Amino acid sequence: MKKYKYLLFALGLSLSGCSIDREPLDQLSQNQFWQNQNDFDLAMTAIYGKLQTGMFSAGTPDWDLITDNAYGQHNSNSCRDILTGEISPSTGGFIPGVYSNAYSGIARVNIFLKQIETYSGNFLDKATIDSYVGQAKFMRAYYYFMLYACYGDVPLVKEPLDLNNFIQPKVSAQEILDFVYEDLDNSINLLASTVYTSSKGRVVKSSAQALKLRVMMYTGYNANGTANTAILTQARSLASEIMNSGYQLSPKFENIFRDSEQEGNPEIIFSVKFLAPNNYTSMDQWYGDWVGVSPLPSFIALFEQGDLRKDLSLFKDEVDFGTGKTHRPSNNMPTGYGMKKFLTPENIPYGYATRSAQDWVLLRYAEVLLNYAEAENEVSGPTSGVYNAINAIRKRANLNELSLGLSKEQMREALRKERRIELAFEGIRYFDLKRWHIAGQVLNAVNDGIIKYRFEDKFYLWPLPQAQIDRSQGKLIQNKDYQ
Repeated sequence: MKKYKYLLFALGLSLSGCSIDREPLDQLSQNQFWQNQNDFDLAMTAIYGKLQTGMFSAGTPDWDLITDNAYGQHNSNSCRDILTGEISPSTGGFIPGVYSNAYSGIARVNIFLKQIETYSGNFLDKATIDSYVGQAKFMRAYYYFMLYACYGDVPLVKEPLDLNNFIQPKVSAQEILDFVYEDLDNSINLLASTVYTSSKGRVVKSSAQALKLRVMMYTGYNANGTANTAILTQARSLASEIMNSGYQLSPKFENIFRDSEQEGNPEIIFSVKFLAPNNYTSMDQWYGDWVGVSPLPSFIALFEQGDLRKDLSLFKDEVDFGTGKTHRPSNNMPTGYGMKKFLTPENIPYGYATRSAQDWVLLRYAEVLLNYAEAENEVSGPTSGVYNAINAIRKRANLNELSLGLSKEQMREALRKERRIELAFEGIRYFDLKRWHIAGQVLNAVNDGIIKYRFEDKFYLWPLPQAQIDRSQGKLIQNKDYQ
């Protein structure tokens, strides 16, 4: 059982304050709260707790339901609507959800940072304050990056809002991106230079570096899909620094995602913590019994013979870990396959009473290696460093090393395939298709997706939720492609 947990509790709700969503003004007053370090710790716990929102944690595999990896028979997060091009300001699921949940998380951070800024007590030392600020700004950067990637131009809220200023206009996507980098650079400068496993579940310097690396890779390609070598050169340097900070690949791929093996795992750089029986998800039931994610045949066909990740990531007909206990899903299996990657062997049989305590791994070392290899290949071609990074991942999967003598283009293809398999269902593929500017090319060519895919160029950015437009009294302007 894990030692550390983050609770969602009433304090977290009261700390939400008045966000862009105009949440109730019911936060505790200064003379009721912020009176000792425990109060600040509770407030920080509420900030971490917001990441437990499904689309940022256990529901993250739903992002693959809007890619060529899998089909979602339950239309969770309106994935089928998005896939078929039924995208409008009134579409539900991800489109309003990312927006409202991100700003709710930002509101918690802004309230916390305001209290730190005005702190005049004597119970917090400088090191503690620096750590608080670094952690909070990491969280804010994560939310703003999601807003940037999904919508482009959005409001930039840096202070707690009240009834006088809760309506905020948009700023440019570039200004949002600049602010993301500003927050991440502050986090990197303020947080401890230690590996995540020694931090009791708190963000460390390398966590912020890994998130910054993800942001850099997202912005590392021009609109026509060509590499921006200036950005990717910086990304390569940052990846190298993380690679020398004490992380390594987990000896066993499956241990990254198993509740009983996550504490102390050398690959995890940041995760969203859970702990049953009181703090849990329904992950095992949703994916193992209801088959919320159905991998497509074309994705399954990518696995090379002998790739250990196939059996560890997918199940056919029934969930079987070789323990003598199996589970046959109660729901249909549209492709004959389900997602096994995050399921808990000990929780079989999966049902309504199943309480899943897997931490959601948000950042891990394999992604850093893949980012390094990709950036290096685009900048310098398939050097030995590229081969070493990708072959380390392939070796763990029981695969042979890549053949020598690949061209840059051949290595690019190999890297993208390896990335798709290694990071499947971790919420990465959708954003990869967007950053490489191949979403239309790939998605419109899917012919085994159960439903007909339709992707238009305007879908690279989503509309702002109509509810936000309606309540803004004319200050919040809809994205131009959806007006």
